[in-house]
Amino acid sequence: MPTQSVLVRDPSFLARALQQYLSLLKKYPIITKSITSGILSALGNLLSQALEYRKNRGENSPKKKINVLGPVHFAIYGLFITGPVSHYFYHLLEVLLPTTVPYCLIKRLLLERLIFAPAFLLLFYVVMNALEGKTITDVQNKLKTSYWPAMKMNWKVWTPFQFININYIPVQAISSAVCQPVCLILVCLSSICQEMKPQNQLQWASVGLR
Repeated sequence: MPTQSVLVRDPSFLARALQQYLSLLKKYPIITKSITSGILSALGNLLSQALEYRKNRGENSPKKKINVLGPVHFAIYGLFITGPVSHYFYHLLEVLLPTTVPYCLIKRLLLERLIFAPAFLLLFYVVMNALEGKTITDVQNKLKTSYWPAMKMNWKVWTPFQFININYIPVQAISSAVCQPVCLILVCLSSICQEMKPQNQLQWASVGLR
């Protein structure tokens, strides 16, 4: 007699899984956010490469192998940096700018967009280049050529989402809310990245991290 699939036939499975995840966020916030960030960042990079490979194959372009270190690097960054740093920063926002402060919604957004986001993007460039074995000179050249364009694109893409994220999503779930669209953004940007010069691809990928 065939067994019944719980995943397919139990409509409450997703609800229970979500409840379990929220419970883990409450009990182990940093670990849960870090693992979530690492997994989704790696998945976003892997899907981006897969989409690029598929497009190149359809256009009979030279095939580019999947870079297995790409997802590893993004996973490391998400696990050890994005998750923990975002957790502490958003809690700090709650302390520095509680809802009782006049114009707290705008002040939170300005603090995140004008101070935290530029610093976080700079950290992304430094860490990712270090993971790739690049020299300090390479990092400096990368910053000179692509940091400012990436920062401007970051502001254009993320500012509306961050306004909602910072002011209307519970602080214990903010990092997870940030991580989920990152995967989709990296996939969408892949179609743009493959048409750009290699030295410019990192600036586009970095847009999806904040």
